[in-house]
Amino acid sequence: MPTSHVSRRDCLQLGLAGLFGGSFVSALRARDAATAAKAKSCILIWMDGGPTHFETFDPKPDAPDEYRGEFKAIPTAIPGVQFSEHMTKLAKLLDKYAMIRSIRHEQGNHGAGNHYMMTGAPPRIPVGCGAFVSFHPSMGSVIAAEKGAPAGLPAYFSMPSMSRSGGPNFLGAKYAPFVVGGDPNGASFRVRDVALPDGLSGERFQGRAEVRSEVDKFQRILDKAAGDPALALDEHYHQATDLMNSKEAQAAFEISREPVKTRERYGRNAFGQRALLARRLVEAGVPFITVYDGGWDHHSDIFGALRTRLPSWDQTVAALITDLDERGLLDSTLVIALGEFGRTPKISTLSGQSKPGRDHWANAMSVLFAGGGTPGGAVIGATDRKGYAAVERVLSPENFVSTVYAKLGIDPGKILYNAQGRPTHLVSEPTPIKELM
Repeated sequence: MPTSHVSRRDCLQLGLAGLFGGSFVSALRARDAATAAKAKSCILIWMDGGPTHFETFDPKPDAPDEYRGEFKAIPTAIPGVQFSEHMTKLAKLLDKYAMIRSIRHEQGNHGAGNHYMMTGAPPRIPVGCGAFVSFHPSMGSVIAAEKGAPAGLPAYFSMPSMSRSGGPNFLGAKYAPFVVGGDPNGASFRVRDVALPDGLSGERFQGRAEVRSEVDKFQRILDKAAGDPALALDEHYHQATDLMNSKEAQAAFEISREPVKTRERYGRNAFGQRALLARRLVEAGVPFITVYDGGWDHHSDIFGALRTRLPSWDQTVAALITDLDERGLLDSTLVIALGEFGRTPKISTLSGQSKPGRDHWANAMSVLFAGGGTPGGAVIGATDRKGYAAVERVLSPENFVSTVYAKLGIDPGKILYNAQGRPTHLVSEPTPIKELM
């Protein structure tokens, strides 16, 4: 709630809270987050590799050819705002979501950039470009821990794999993502652990569960600092058995029950059907779903690759936003699309390549942000004429991650405690993007 509306009773209550281990500022911030919260779920479309901002949401039609590239700029639903030519459906839909054009950071390799954007915390030490690192809990794991799981389902899903830094770190294995592999567009699509394995009857399964229950009586070291691996195994086992007995899980994954028209609307391809599956998981009450979408590292043949890829990607994301809106779910569901960074302003043909592309570039990137009360048509920030850097309303990964947390009613300034009991900030600079709140 705004500080100007805090009553005397509020001050007394918050003052008492401060005496018992909190602080006035953190208590106000927590109340502000709870008051501002509209979202119950978040769908993160992770564009792994670093999507180009030029050929998607931030074209530079007035720049020289070597910066502008081969694609033209097109108008959007918001006068004066342009997207690249293959973003046709999302351009017409811009009044339903917001676009951030001015996030920048200094982590220009995949490992470090993934960690920063996925957690809101820069890596503590230099990491390699191909590294999979975890120095801090990911957004998905934090939201799973804070929001809890719906009946019969995990709180955090990732399809078809986990992102590099999408894990729980010290929060524990309980808050790791449940990974749904396979292609939901295929006729034989089947989610592991949601049904009994072939050849295992209900009676045999029950018998094995009873044997396992005896094993569970063995001594466990409950102190988190000890890191007893048996606890993680227990959590995975119980999650698996719960899923096999869960009618909610089985219903959520029965994508074949969707009307043919709906499936075609999303696109009859793996990415399109994963987005549709994410919508079904939102309907089932799951608070965080990552749709991992790799292959955006276009060092070579960027224009040839994107001529094929962008139209179907545009169709899927526009269908997801529209479908959620029509079902009355967009106001309670965040949809965000981004990768670890943008791409270099100047097009070049790298050594060993025959076709031009763009390299890694962390000084500018675009992020699509929809739902949860986000004002439609808002375009936050800007890059310079050649797309070199964010120059207007410059924002950080911390601002972005804080916004996601605040939208979901989580105080981004909350103090967490690691396995050794040491305090750490959820986000070190917990300032949400006010234009999106």
